[in-house]
Amino acid sequence: MLRTIRAFWHDQSGIALILVSVMLPAIIGLSLLAIDMSRMNNLDNDLQKGTDALALAAAAELSGRSDSWTRAENAITNLVSNNTMFSDGGSVSLTAGTGAATTDATYPACRSKGQISWCYLASIPTNDSDPITSANYAASPITTRFIQVWAQPQGFTPMFPVSVSSSGNATDKSYNLTAVSVAGFTSGVCNYTPVFMCNPYEMVNGTNTAGGVTLEQAVTDPAIHRRLIELRMVGNSAAYGPGNFGFLQPPDGVGNGAQALAQTIATSKPLGCYSAQGVNTKTGQNTGPVQDAFNVRFGINASGNAFNTPEYGPAENVRKGGVRSNGNSNQCPQYNQLTFNGPGNKGLPRDQTTPYMGGRMGAGDYLLLGQGNYWQTNFGSASYPTAWDTTTPTRYEVYKYERAALANGTLPSSPPNAAQSLVGVQSTGGEVGTPPSGCQPPVTTVDRRLIYGALLNCTALEAAGYDLNGNSTNLPVEAFASFFLTEPVASASSDASVMVELVDISGREGQGTLDNFLRNEAQLYR
Repeated sequence: MLRTIRAFWHDQSGIALILVSVMLPAIIGLSLLAIDMSRMNNLDNDLQKGTDALALAAAAELSGRSDSWTRAENAITNLVSNNTMFSDGGSVSLTAGTGAATTDATYPACRSKGQISWCYLASIPTNDSDPITSANYAASPITTRFIQVWAQPQGFTPMFPVSVSSSGNATDKSYNLTAVSVAGFTSGVCNYTPVFMCNPYEMVNGTNTAGGVTLEQAVTDPAIHRRLIELRMVGNSAAYGPGNFGFLQPPDGVGNGAQALAQTIATSKPLGCYSAQGVNTKTGQNTGPVQDAFNVRFGINASGNAFNTPEYGPAENVRKGGVRSNGNSNQCPQYNQLTFNGPGNKGLPRDQTTPYMGGRMGAGDYLLLGQGNYWQTNFGSASYPTAWDTTTPTRYEVYKYERAALANGTLPSSPPNAAQSLVGVQSTGGEVGTPPSGCQPPVTTVDRRLIYGALLNCTALEAAGYDLNGNSTNLPVEAFASFFLTEPVASASSDASVMVELVDISGREGQGTLDNFLRNEAQLYR
């Protein structure tokens, strides 16, 4: 008997069942906890992926134009649809739903619709750990650069009896999950000339030297659009202000020095790419080749024949009010071989008054029609749009009308010479718009009378400590712009002037003519 009792006492068979029975509650609890953590992680991933996609879709529409909020909301509503799982609601469609968005009365830049809320932002804090506040909200679509999107909280009740989230409800152990994403719109240009212009319409303390007109008004109001602007280079010691221009760092591989810089400006095939987030300047260059770089577009030969390949060819229409007065008539003329605005020859006229920007911006009151004026001098009785009788067009519109007869193979009614287009029509003094035969063949793939550049708010940049006379880096771009060259550059001095009309800007109220240059990208920031 004693032996039997002793054997039973030392027998370990079945001890595993006892241990399992003891540990079973812990095993079940840990399993439930693992399942809850997995469900919560999957729900969080679903929400985050959804808000990321919605933010990116909306950010791609934030081009700075007046309708960008409308387009961003359409993108949120129509472009992206996500389903979230594992919440108390099961499969929930993470969309903006239907109907109108609810606007926050206190913060008009913030909206809600369906399962989504969002705020349009003008800026975001530099440090990702700093919260976004109302100070970052955008005042209008034009100033919007980012969007913050978040999902309405999704309820989640765990199976584990203790909440696994710090947001859990102490009574029923349920809690909510949400996700927040911030995306922005980055813009840049490629195949752009390395030129920057100081914004002629830069606002300083609510006003500017352009009569208080904004950049957006300048490209949408015809009366302002046709103002002639004198862009002027400045010496290395002078401050940059509205209407000055300088040069950007050329792309790698084009060489150094004034000649290499001038070639990147003169070419019809520029290679440079520049970001709106920041550009680098290249100042202190000799200005002589730069004068040539602009003037080859008018069929004016560069000094020393530096630009003697087809990519430096002139525009299709080089009418400028200048005729050769000396030199070999079989050669492409240099600037000093031309006489400008002599009897019977007129280039596009300047404004009669220049009340803005210290006398360097006109009122748009140039004389186009009438005996002795531009049209009659160059084209006599050739027809023109009847709208010009009441509303003066921009000079660029006049230039394009002259080219239209050549481009579509037709002529306006009653041309002075039925065998010629308006480009080839002689003025009463003998000038034609057709480039001289001694020059490179005209370039027809791009409009050579347009120049392109980055608009910088130079006054604000210099006030912030940037030295535009040096080789500054990461200068923020207000907009990329195109300008129409109205006449050749007369001087090679350090204060050389370039007479232009503003044609278009990127984003904002731009007309879309720069879209071929733009390289836009939406990216996540948070």
